[in-house]
Amino acid sequence: MEVIFIRHTSVDVAPGVCYGQTDVPLKPTFEEEAAVTAENLKVYIPFDYVYTSPLTRCVRLATYCGYPDAERDKRLMEINFGSWEMKSFELNDDPRLQEWYADYLNVAATGGESFAMQYERISRFLDELKKKPYHRVAIFAHGGVLICAQIYAGIIKPEEAFSALTPYGGIIKIDL
Repeated sequence: MEVIFIRHTSVDVAPGVCYGQTDVPLKPTFEEEAAVTAENLKVYIPFDYVYTSPLTRCVRLATYCGYPDAERDKRLMEINFGSWEMKSFELNDDPRLQEWYADYLNVAATGGESFAMQYERISRFLDELKKKPYHRVAIFAHGGVLICAQIYAGIIKPEEAFSALTPYGGIIKIDL
């Protein structure tokens, strides 16, 4: 099964602000960015099924690309940064932040998830997806979800996670 992951377009959030599962707005350039993504997506169409994160930044892109009825699945949401959501990393005085910087794979944000927890959530979704009778599926999601999918598919190693971040509006393909 081919699984095509599409990352949402640019968010209208100040650089350095942690936004994870917060439902943030998109930049005013959404239409232009979405048009490029929709054009790049054409080489993969048709899809047997389409999923999306329920966060509006993904639903809006799925809708723009012609999939307003894409199935919303909470497992496809970005990592939950708990009490760090919408705080600047620079101004975050939580002592656990330094622990997270030292081991972002295993340390959870205060009140949130670790990357390992997000990976388990995405892995369970993909394990379930493999059992479906589809040939090609589209998934509108987030940078962290695309990283998890690439680790799951053996394309990257967990240690390479954040150096493999797909650009906004970018598309990756994995084979299950």
